[in-house]
Amino acid sequence: MRTSHFKENLRIALSSIKGQLLRTVLTILIIALGIMALVGILTAIDAMKQAINSNFSSMGANTFTIGNRDANIRIGHSGKHPKVYRTINYRDALEFTKRFTFPATASISTTASGIATLKFQGQKTPPNVEVIGSDENYMVTAGQDIKQGRGFSKQEVDDGGRVVIIGQDVVDGLFKKNENPIGKDIIIGDGGTFKVIGVLKSKGNSFGFSSDRIAVVPVNVVREFASAIGDLTFNISVRVDDQKQMETAISEATGIFRIIRGIPIDKEDDFGISKSDDLANLLIKNISIITLGTTVIGVITLFGAAIGLMNIMLVSVTERTMEIGVRKAIGAKSQMIRNQFLIEAIVISQLGGALGILLGIIIGNIIAILMGIGFIIPWLWIFTGVTICLIVGIASGIYPAIKASRLDPIEALRYE
Repeated sequence: MRTSHFKENLRIALSSIKGQLLRTVLTILIIALGIMALVGILTAIDAMKQAINSNFSSMGANTFTIGNRDANIRIGHSGKHPKVYRTINYRDALEFTKRFTFPATASISTTASGIATLKFQGQKTPPNVEVIGSDENYMVTAGQDIKQGRGFSKQEVDDGGRVVIIGQDVVDGLFKKNENPIGKDIIIGDGGTFKVIGVLKSKGNSFGFSSDRIAVVPVNVVREFASAIGDLTFNISVRVDDQKQMETAISEATGIFRIIRGIPIDKEDDFGISKSDDLANLLIKNISIITLGTTVIGVITLFGAAIGLMNIMLVSVTERTMEIGVRKAIGAKSQMIRNQFLIEAIVISQLGGALGILLGIIIGNIIAILMGIGFIIPWLWIFTGVTICLIVGIASGIYPAIKASRLDPIEALRYE
């Protein structure tokens, strides 16, 4: 197609769109709705995947955890229930850290409460602070960094020292702006007074949840209140020095812990081992189900839009039969008439796609920001949206365009 013919066909297409503004706008909105659903939700899902990878990579790909349950995740009614094994007591966990001589750092931790309230001089936090009991190596294996102050000493852990390391949300809730929390005495639930010795570096919010609402105390302090808290189960986290030796470390840890637990050779493990990146991959795999559902919804909507676009183009051919006859009578070739209507269909589909992509990016990023995830530009889905709209335009416009190009000029001129 020559440039002059293309410009002429584009001018006629835009003029026709203006002349059928209401029908054109409705068709554009239908196309935009499908693209918006596709791009919007997939943008939010991409942001979620980035957050998952970011959060779990902070722990390092060379970290694994031994616990009393498998790392299964259920979404709705899909997936399996996580298998829960017998409690891992403190003696088992401590014995493991003594026997495990692999080049790695091992730590013991347990959750004392997920709904604790912390107080300081009349100020108190909401009852949503997670209190964790840990040893001196927890910060290393959990991927936590100390922003201010220090971590636990071994003596503080062994003696059950009344010291605590708090997250940034706790600092913001209890202390005035620019007030130094180090050395201050705070009250944790009914557990008594603890001296703040450290503040954790903020990790921000993800999926509407904050990882900064945390207070870490020596594990032996938590054990003192075991009768009030209930039956405690402990987790063992291991950070391997060399990531290449990860599988070897897991195998050795499994063998040692089986001996500690007294598991016969012919019996299965009664504990679960999970790697941080395994959990991330499992979450992303489950999210892919949502991606598939969203894609199906978007495709169905776009299929309806394609039918609507084809219908408006067929109506346009009928209404402009005489115009086609005049153009053919003054020398327009069938190919030019066909290209005119095909370009018109493509222009309408691309206008709908542009609107849908814009709305999709806005909606997807609003959802992402509400979940505490930064703004992203989904280039893949932008190009995908443009390509899909081009296919919709060609598929919807090709038949009406061919029909228009095959009209007999004499019969067209006589059409009323």
